[in-house]
Amino acid sequence: MPRTWLSVRVDLVSGRGEDLWPRPGRLFAAARAMTFGQLAAAIDNAFGRWDLAHLHTVDLTDGTLLIGPGDTWDDPPQGRPVERSDRTKLSRLALGEQFAYTFDLGDDWAHLCTVGDQRIDPYEALGEVPDRPAAYWGWGSLPDQYGRRFDEDDGETSVPADPRGSDLPAIRYDWGSRPRARAQGRDRATESLRAHWVR
Repeated sequence: MPRTWLSVRVDLVSGRGEDLWPRPGRLFAAARAMTFGQLAAAIDNAFGRWDLAHLHTVDLTDGTLLIGPGDTWDDPPQGRPVERSDRTKLSRLALGEQFAYTFDLGDDWAHLCTVGDQRIDPYEALGEVPDRPAAYWGWGSLPDQYGRRFDEDDGETSVPADPRGSDLPAIRYDWGSRPRARAQGRDRATESLRAHWVR
């Protein structure tokens, strides 16, 4: 397949009042006919966001502000060109161009996005040709969207003691509270996998 798609590097710069370093990131493959709104959805998915009921913006270097999702903005910003992200195609981006993507204007998750210097073949990058932007490489530890460390974290409760697997049902060979069974199961599973995959 011809190299017609864009490669977009996305670095998570900051969020919830904190600068991140090293910055976690992802590389995305995206067709030029796709929209900034579609890229925004792919970014949110790849960065582990589950509460998507938030507004987003895209700041372009020409001063244009893209807003989304859809027409959910009651009072769009004034004083600069404003367009909808779900109606603006990625074809307006040049190779090497940079822009900023911000998710959730309250927690202010800010990303630096950089278009690659060369176009790519999506099949080479992903093994398929998806119908929306898709991540094909990544790095770094992703922070929780709301900074929660465990399911009942209220910001004051201490982290529960690590049960070291004893709270897990013995579904896998290495789960449950029986170390000897876990070790024996691991050995059997390892041997089975090795026999199947190593030729």
